[in-house]
Amino acid sequence: MKITLVQQEIMWGDKTANLTTFENIVKTLYGQTDVVVFPEMFSTGFSVDKPELAEGTDGEAIQAIKRWAREGNFAIASSFMASENGKSYNRGFFCQPDGTIQFADKRHLFIGDEQKHFTPGDKHLDVEFRGVKFRVLICFDLRFPVWSRNFSGNEYDVLIYTANWPKDRIEAWDALTVARAMENQSYVCAVNAIGTDSYSVQHNGHSVMLDPRGKCIASFEEWEAGTRTVEIDMAYLDKVRNRLPFWKSADQFRVEC
Repeated sequence: MKITLVQQEIMWGDKTANLTTFENIVKTLYGQTDVVVFPEMFSTGFSVDKPELAEGTDGEAIQAIKRWAREGNFAIASSFMASENGKSYNRGFFCQPDGTIQFADKRHLFIGDEQKHFTPGDKHLDVEFRGVKFRVLICFDLRFPVWSRNFSGNEYDVLIYTANWPKDRIEAWDALTVARAMENQSYVCAVNAIGTDSYSVQHNGHSVMLDPRGKCIASFEEWEAGTRTVEIDMAYLDKVRNRLPFWKSADQFRVEC
């Protein structure tokens, strides 16, 4: 299976510009990959204090995602600013080419405005596509290993993090993505944004694909806008898990949402 990481600057609060940018990118990938992963809140940026940008699950952003997935014959994963029953959510999604789309909301909301304006989620986004199992988590969720845990060793094969992770804490991103790959014996696809947001916070990328032993198999230069496509090896994943099944010794937790 081929997975494409899209590291890109997001125009904060400008949905029209962002949809145009990502459409131009995905058109170059049509027929070339199986899964495309965008940074967190790809259509608006992290503009959590602008509820007018939120939309339902049949809004402009998701309609575009469904069209791109269908035309490109690939799945797309990311998150968007969602509105439902008067509440706002940072809503992750995984959209398949046939229009099937699954959602789950970001569990761990970042300190400050996201906690102030958004409502946290209480379920995982787990999906199987073309014989590969995925889990999609969002940015700050990376810091919480229990929420990411592959308890059975077979809940997912690829752990996706879609993010707007800041430059001044990028060392944590670099360390924790590797830790999540190693402890869960899974591929980790971590896609971050670049640029400067509406809070004057800088984002320098460091998007990466890691193998189940934490080895980097795809990366970007700092501040680089572009794509990387990597083919994951399911036979290698099975070999790693079967040779040393660390998950069998994992502590069991109950997550109370």
